[in-house]
Amino acid sequence: MRTVGIRELKNRLSEYIRLVRTGETVLVTDRGVVVAELRPPGTPTVQDSQPLLTIAAREGRVRVGAPNRPDLYPDLGKVLPEGTALRWLDESRADR
Repeated sequence: MRTVGIRELKNRLSEYIRLVRTGETVLVTDRGVVVAELRPPGTPTVQDSQPLLTIAAREGRVRVGAPNRPDLYPDLGKVLPEGTALRWLDESRADR
């Protein structure tokens, strides 16, 4: 995540638009205060249910991850035979 002042953004707008096009988020500041955020369309934002995280992301102190993509994780299939967990629970409760 990059931070840029309004004057520099105005002078080098094409460069910052290219960064945004490649997926980078650019925070725009006015006298050191973040006033705008440039990001690719459709990029998820932090939910308002986490206001401190939202503030930290806007200030550039944290980077919010992309949404989960299940296609990145291979399907492992069943690791244990059917009923193994139930059998372990029964065994652990036998002495109660």
